[in-house]
Amino acid sequence: MSLILSVAIIVFIFVVIFQIAKASEYVSILKGEEASRQQNNKINGFLMIAFLVLGFVGIYVCNKAYYGKTQLAQGAASIQGEKVDQMLFVTLIITGIVFVITQVLLFWFAYKYQEDKNRKVFFFAHSTKLELIWTAIPAIALTILVVFGLRNWFFFTGEPPKNANVIEVTGKQFGWIFRYPGKDAIFGKKYYKNIDPATNAVGIIWDDKYAQDDIQTEQTMYVVKGQPVKLIIGSRDVIHDVGLTHFRLKMDAVPGIPTTMWFTPIYTTKEMREKTGNPNFAYEISCDQMCGNGHYSMKGVIEVVDQEEYDLWLAKQKPQYFTAFPDKDPSAVPVKADSTVKATAAKM
Repeated sequence: MSLILSVAIIVFIFVVIFQIAKASEYVSILKGEEASRQQNNKINGFLMIAFLVLGFVGIYVCNKAYYGKTQLAQGAASIQGEKVDQMLFVTLIITGIVFVITQVLLFWFAYKYQEDKNRKVFFFAHSTKLELIWTAIPAIALTILVVFGLRNWFFFTGEPPKNANVIEVTGKQFGWIFRYPGKDAIFGKKYYKNIDPATNAVGIIWDDKYAQDDIQTEQTMYVVKGQPVKLIIGSRDVIHDVGLTHFRLKMDAVPGIPTTMWFTPIYTTKEMREKTGNPNFAYEISCDQMCGNGHYSMKGVIEVVDQEEYDLWLAKQKPQYFTAFPDKDPSAVPVKADSTVKATAAKM
């Protein structure tokens, strides 16, 4: 019912606009073309000022109503994200000032310099000085912003501190696979032809001794608050994109071409739940690259915990090697033969 009403309102508005246009044509014929043009100039001038005022009021109202619902209001959840937010706010301030000045001048001039019989038009064809000014100033401002952006980009994608945790992130249609190095702190080798969705999702080479203590999980990644974490990113099928909106970072996951980035979380998941007032809050890892029919569902969770909680979680994890070869798991309880069965078998 609401859809029908919306369509009816839109159609009604178009009909009204069409009728006003037709009426204006008839008035211009009756009054004469010149008188009609002057009147339309006055009307358009007032409408320009009205549009300017209503536009700025609309911007204020929308910002007041919706800013608190954006992630900017929550603040970044990583040190790197704070730098991204800082760049964003600087960019918004610079472009915002330019926007306000240019729009005010644009609409005010449309009102002030409407057609007037007593005013003679001045034709201004060219000014090298003005063109240099309005070209050089934006170029310098944009260059400064680009330099700051590149500096931060090289920082995010460069080498992390030596105490950083390293996690391998692999995208697949439509989910995420996370691999942690074992006690040796070295990832085992992998080969795409070894991929087995059931027991070897990323194609680990089991003969590699460094691979036999690697831990693998899906959909949920654990990181430590205050400790840098380096992500080694890849894909098992098509191009994906690791999107960490709360940490203000993203990076393509490309088949066969590992990419990297690192960040330092500054709030645990529990702290963010308190900060946002949302008991169901969770850090999300999403795919920011259209990757197929199930792209919308390609989401994972990042649990940010303290060191003690992380160590406890890690101690409970079993290397993927033992999932692939359960008979080699030393913690597995051997099956003991029943003595009665053995005795019966001996008698027979």
